[in-house]
Amino acid sequence: MNALNDSNALPASQAKIAVVTGAGSGIGRAVAVELLRTGWSVALAGRKPETLEETAALVPEAPSLVVRTDVSRPDDVAALFDAARERFARLDLLFNNAGTFGPGGVPVEELPYEAWLHVVNTNLNGAFLCAQAAYRQMKEQDPQGGRIINNGSISAHTPRPLSVAYTATKHALTGLTKSLSLDGRPYRIACGQIDIGNAATDMTERMRTGALQANGETEVEPVMDVADVARTVRHMAELPLEANVQFATVLATAMPYVGRG
Repeated sequence: MNALNDSNALPASQAKIAVVTGAGSGIGRAVAVELLRTGWSVALAGRKPETLEETAALVPEAPSLVVRTDVSRPDDVAALFDAARERFARLDLLFNNAGTFGPGGVPVEELPYEAWLHVVNTNLNGAFLCAQAAYRQMKEQDPQGGRIINNGSISAHTPRPLSVAYTATKHALTGLTKSLSLDGRPYRIACGQIDIGNAATDMTERMRTGALQANGETEVEPVMDVADVARTVRHMAELPLEANVQFATVLATAMPYVGRG
């Protein structure tokens, strides 16, 4: 489908520019495709160029840019935003999505420091580096401003068993979101966070076979279509900068999160 013929697409005169990290799979791919098919130009960032190319090929008529990026490396992040600026001139949206769960099911006392550090470097340090680079560009460009959307998690509110590294970083992302939202006000930089529960991706495949619960039992959990997440991100992204979704929670309706499930 040609994005310009989509009734939900942005008019050509209003086409906007996004950077999406972790765009080679899962939520990042779904969001990138939703943006591309509705009139956005998107810089696709991730560690595997081949999967980024696959994402771009899903909407071949839309302007996209593939940039191999490890968000935990400052030089990679700088190169990503330099490439996006050179290609598209400005930046309207950063979807800070790249992340890793790390080794699941490992007790706190047995978690290797290297595993902890890998999760922190990807989920928290990577999100900061990308947000910092986006913030700088949004502050300096004319017209000034833009939007950052951080991908939090249900774990930003309530942990799963044996997920200390992932949960700690997702709680930290909430602090990052609030600080960016506050500090960006003078420069028309809006920042919000989407907390997602059980979107159907490779990362949540284990939900279909059984996930460890707080009571020690293993249960199959409901999942939802990742496209529903993508549409929510686009809604957040296309608000005028005078409006902001500070926090949005999108989850499989019957997943064990609210109350006792």
